[in-house]
Amino acid sequence: MAAGWEAKLQLVQRHVRAFPDFPKKGILFRDICPILKDAAALKAVIDLFEEHVRNMYQHVDLIVGLDARGFLFGPLLAQRLGVGFVLVRKKGKLPGATVSVSYDLEYGKAEAEIQEDAVAPGQRVLLVDDLLATGGTLHAAAELMRKQQAEVLGCMVVIELKELNGIDKLKPHRVFSLLQY
Repeated sequence: MAAGWEAKLQLVQRHVRAFPDFPKKGILFRDICPILKDAAALKAVIDLFEEHVRNMYQHVDLIVGLDARGFLFGPLLAQRLGVGFVLVRKKGKLPGATVSVSYDLEYGKAEAEIQEDAVAPGQRVLLVDDLLATGGTLHAAAELMRKQQAEVLGCMVVIELKELNGIDKLKPHRVFSLLQY
C-alpha cells in the first residue's frame, strides 16, 4: 500500500513542470498541464485523492471545485466517490441567483460565487483545487460554504507552495496536499 502510494506520488511529481519568472520575474510557476496530458498521472492524482477521502471521511455529500483548475480534478473525484460536484466561479460567470464573497489577491481584489441552491445547509463538502499559494481563493470558497451553512470537511490540492503560508489562512480547516514545494 505505502509503496503504491509512493509510486503514484512520484509519477505525479515527475509530471509537474517548473517555469521560472512566470507570470512575472521572481515567480517559479508550477505547471500541472503535463499531469492532465498523461492518463496515468491524472489517474494517480485521483487515486491518491480518493484514497485520502475514503480513509479520512465517513461521509461526503459534495465535492466543491474552484475556478478553474479545481474543475479538472473535482468532477473526476466526485464521480469516483459517487457524490455531486459544485462549481465556485469568478463573479459574473454563473446564471441565476448566486451567493458571493470578495477576497484579496496578491495584486488586488476578486469575488467568487456559487449558485444559491448549489449547497444546502448541513451538507458536508470537500474543497478541491490544483494549487494552494496564499490561500485567498480556498479561503473565499470556505467562506461561501459558511454562508450556505455547509460543513467544510477539508481542502485538497495537488500542490502546496509552503513558503507562501497559505495554509495559515485556511485554519481551522484541514488541508491535504499531494506535493509540497
